[in-house]
Amino acid sequence: MTQEINAKQDTVMLISRVFLAALFILAGVGKLSGMEGTVGYIGSKGLPFPELLYFGTVALEIGGGLLLAVGFKARHAAAALGVFSILAAIIFHNDFAQQSEMTSFLKNLAIGGGMFMVAAFGPGRYSLDKG
Repeated sequence: MTQEINAKQDTVMLISRVFLAALFILAGVGKLSGMEGTVGYIGSKGLPFPELLYFGTVALEIGGGLLLAVGFKARHAAAALGVFSILAAIIFHNDFAQQSEMTSFLKNLAIGGGMFMVAAFGPGRYSLDKG
């Protein structure tokens, strides 16, 4: 019975990792076709070196997302993506007068929380890291 429960939990972990990873992979790939707009948006928030931050963001979203999906160094990838999600919420979604910004802020917090759970509990048995 315990083995059956563990298999179900590992299956849920795999599906959850893939869902979380897909969000970042697709966002990173999407940024590849709109560098100017993304760099401008980063710069509009007063952040230094917007081009460097753009390339770092794309690398983290695609690279970290792929690592998370396959479960290789998943705890590290999840922790990095979790911190990224929280920082993105604070920096880019802080106009709480707009309902859409509040919703984006809360979604980023929730995604960060999911990432921190992967970082804390591991990727599950169905991963390259094997939990």
